[in-house]
Amino acid sequence: HVIFCALSPSEFNRVSSIDSAKEMWDRLMVTYEGTNQVKDTKINRLVHDYELFTMLENENISSMYARFNDIINALNEEAKDLSTLPLEDLLGSLMTHELRLNDQARNEPKKKTIALKASKDEESDKD
Repeated sequence: HVIFCALSPSEFNRVSSIDSAKEMWDRLMVTYEGTNQVKDTKINRLVHDYELFTMLENENISSMYARFNDIINALNEEAKDLSTLPLEDLLGSLMTHELRLNDQARNEPKKKTIALKASKDEESDKD
């Protein structure tokens, strides 16, 4: 009953048909925090942002520092959630990521290089 009292009407509709408090809590967690795969994707995006972090044009030090702190804080929050990640789920996520990378590599068009043959213009030699 405590969970029901704390929810808005739209949230209540999501969990009203569930009998146990644990199942209600789990449904709300997935709704607002996402599954392990969603969390993994968020972490990958944040790590990418961290690795490519640079100061933007016309950005002052204070706003750059605030932007950097946002990335670090988000990483810390997400990493705490992964501490309970079972090893099998981690392995599954990594295998899924590897398959996506392989698919991307296969689907990317092959880049062709073109070598042009140099030709000599006869008129330019007469000058």
